[in-house]
Amino acid sequence: MDIYTKKRRWKLILISIAIAIVGFSIWYTNFIVRKFAIDERTDVRIWADAIQRKAKLVKYTELFFDQIKVEEQKRAEILAGAYKNIANNEITCNLNFYVDIIKNNTTIPVVVTNENDKISSFVNYEFESDTITYLSGELKEEFTENPPIKISWVVDNEINSNYLYYKESRLFSELRQVLDDLVQSFFSEVVTNSASVPVVVTDSTQREVIAFGNVDSLQMQDSVAAGKLIEEMQNENDPIKLDLPEQGTTYIFYKDSALLTQISFFPYLQFGVIGLFLIIAYFLFSSARRAEQNQVWVGMSKETAHQIGTPLSSIMAWLELLKMKGVEDDAISEIEKDVGRLEKITDRFSKIGSPAKLKEQNIVEVIRGAIEYFKSRSSKKVKYKINSKHDAVIVPINLHLFEWVIENLSKNAVDAMGGSGVIIVDITEEAGQVVIDFADTGKGIPKSMHKSIFNPGFTSKKRGWGLGLTLSQRIIKDYHKGKIFVRNSAPGEGTTFRIVLRK
Repeated sequence: MDIYTKKRRWKLILISIAIAIVGFSIWYTNFIVRKFAIDERTDVRIWADAIQRKAKLVKYTELFFDQIKVEEQKRAEILAGAYKNIANNEITCNLNFYVDIIKNNTTIPVVVTNENDKISSFVNYEFESDTITYLSGELKEEFTENPPIKISWVVDNEINSNYLYYKESRLFSELRQVLDDLVQSFFSEVVTNSASVPVVVTDSTQREVIAFGNVDSLQMQDSVAAGKLIEEMQNENDPIKLDLPEQGTTYIFYKDSALLTQISFFPYLQFGVIGLFLIIAYFLFSSARRAEQNQVWVGMSKETAHQIGTPLSSIMAWLELLKMKGVEDDAISEIEKDVGRLEKITDRFSKIGSPAKLKEQNIVEVIRGAIEYFKSRSSKKVKYKINSKHDAVIVPINLHLFEWVIENLSKNAVDAMGGSGVIIVDITEEAGQVVIDFADTGKGIPKSMHKSIFNPGFTSKKRGWGLGLTLSQRIIKDYHKGKIFVRNSAPGEGTTFRIVLRK
């Protein structure tokens, strides 16, 4: 018992060390993952702040362009006023001033027509053909982005009118192109962020997708899947609200990168791999240990049979010699029984390691015969009871090996009861199997030792090798493909062993 107590203690120590190592490994890996996550979220926050600042820059640029547009419209109105004053030949006005205004306009394209859209003059615009004399068709659409300014004057009491058409200046058009490029580059930076963060940009409804990056395009083509992804991102991080030219209010949704997600599962994968390795190693070592034990058992059993066989042959010769001399009494009869017993024991040991031949036997008679033999050689204070609903229960067994199991259980029960008590054997049939309960009224076994008692060398007695129950388990489990275990036991309440055999 001491060796198994030490073994159990060492197992607990080794398991504790293994758990500590695995726990520390997982903790440290989680620490690295958390640090990586904090660094990535910091990068994402920096990226988000940069996006916010660039969005403000885009918004400011848009407002700046709107102001330029208003100023150009005012300049066009001033030009129209200058044309009007020149046409009226107002002497009271400084015509040179208006002429300078018109001359200094080098950016705003202007076309002046009469009431019939016939072009009378133009500036800062190049026509595709010299034959164009009227403002019409696509050309008129191009110059009606802004409403024309009517110029009226009076000559000989007759009111004359011209129309001044203008559009954005070349400089403003170039700036407008710069603004569009700025917006496009803004979206490009959002969806191809350096942090490799999955990003979705939506409109103000948070449903219509404007752009996306680091996301499966097939997923975004499915409106339901896209909606789930946006909801998932919203639960993970608050969206970034932006006001952009033309698009208006937009929202940027984002979540952890795929790399961070994979790393977050790494500790559990690592634990699984380590656990799988330990389980495989345990089974390999257990198999090797069992194979080694089997070799030891077989070698020891065959050697024991060999060692018993030599003196047994000698005893049989002496017994025959006594018979030849005419010695006939009860002593000779008993000696013959014991010799037969030794032959049976020798046969049992010789069969260890060899395939057991099973033969259908009446298990009730086998148990009764084994107990009767043991009963005559044990204390008279031990009572035996065999209970069975049927006189014949047929089970395929190896007679000599199974009798060995019954004898071992009987001997252990007598020792546990101190030579005084009751042994009860209950034999019952169930679907496809036979159940044998072997109970005694002995001192019982603590629950913590219910499995240990089948280990080789385990014994609670001062004498004995602790091999009886081990052999019994091997005979039932390995040779008969059955089960033997402690059904119930507690200190001071006796013990019940259960054997289950297949019919």
